[in-house]
Amino acid sequence: MAWTTYQLSLAVLMVVTGSINTLSTKWADKLESENSAGEVQPFNHPFLQACTMFIGESLCLLVFTISHFAKKRKQSRSNELAAVVDNPVCSFNPLIFFPPAMLDMLATSTMYVGLNLTYASSFQMLRGAVIIFTGLLSTAFLGRLLKGREWLGMLTVIMGLSVVGASDFIFGSGGSNNSLNSIITGDLLIVMAQIVTASQMVWEEKFVTKHNVPALQAVGWEGIFGFVTLSLLLIPMYFLRVGPPFSSNPRMVLEDALDGFTQMRNNPMIILAMSGTVISIAFFNFAGVSVTKELSATTRMVLDSVRTLVIWSVSLLLQWQQFYWPQIIGFALLVTGMGVYNNIINASVCKCRRESDSEPLLGVNEDQSINDEEGRPSVIH
Repeated sequence: MAWTTYQLSLAVLMVVTGSINTLSTKWADKLESENSAGEVQPFNHPFLQACTMFIGESLCLLVFTISHFAKKRKQSRSNELAAVVDNPVCSFNPLIFFPPAMLDMLATSTMYVGLNLTYASSFQMLRGAVIIFTGLLSTAFLGRLLKGREWLGMLTVIMGLSVVGASDFIFGSGGSNNSLNSIITGDLLIVMAQIVTASQMVWEEKFVTKHNVPALQAVGWEGIFGFVTLSLLLIPMYFLRVGPPFSSNPRMVLEDALDGFTQMRNNPMIILAMSGTVISIAFFNFAGVSVTKELSATTRMVLDSVRTLVIWSVSLLLQWQQFYWPQIIGFALLVTGMGVYNNIINASVCKCRRESDSEPLLGVNEDQSINDEEGRPSVIH
């Protein structure tokens, strides 16, 4: 079935805003400005940037609230009040989102530190490791039994991650101002952050999904908790001394927010880049939820792969990195592994076989969604 104009617009919006989210963060990392010591240095403030991401997530709650009351007002005028009774806006305690918000805060901050040290394309590709850790943790804490195709998908993703990491190691810091050690450290931090992200997903599935909270509302609450907590943590970070490559501010502390504000004031382009992060993350979450609703979760995963290609292409065009052919192999393995894990490739093969046969395959419904045998939606990254 052909996509409608609205569905196509959502798909484009998701790819564009998702790409802008990563690219604008990396752009801010590469911008230089005079700091509080009067020296011109790159903008290296990952925790301050993480705060802006949570501001963007918080905007999702505003969007949800506006849309909810608009819908409620329309239903009231149409005398369809019964449809409002089951709305879950006030039927849960928002504190259920505090633990996943803390995990999100830890993962995002770690990934932004890693992004500052490595390439934007590697950052996006290495995030595919979340499938591996989600599968393992769901087995340990949710009692889930992984199927053969899921193990095969995870193994393929591991191969892809190995190729991407090896590419960064072999070709070194070509096209980057960071050293080889910094790039490898950044890659490792990004992969380690996926353990935390997977823990967040498992926690949400075990304790949050039963409340049937709308996705935008959930993202909004996690954004609020994340922003408030991380903002408070900026205070002790101001006094916690660390060495390179984790700090390049004059005081050599984990995060010097005041120095970050000074650099933002001296170079307005940094403000523009961080504004791009805020706006893009809000629209990206809205588009992602809408794509899942209007199309499917598998379409969302495919579009996320397209987003990786866009980020990679733009990084090459802007000469933020050099072209390394092994990354093509790594990217192909990652996409293949995700497709196998989420049963996309298997379902596509079955559909192609069915269309080529004169008789339809038994037990395969054309409108069947890509779920596993127990009816669970596939894990999407």
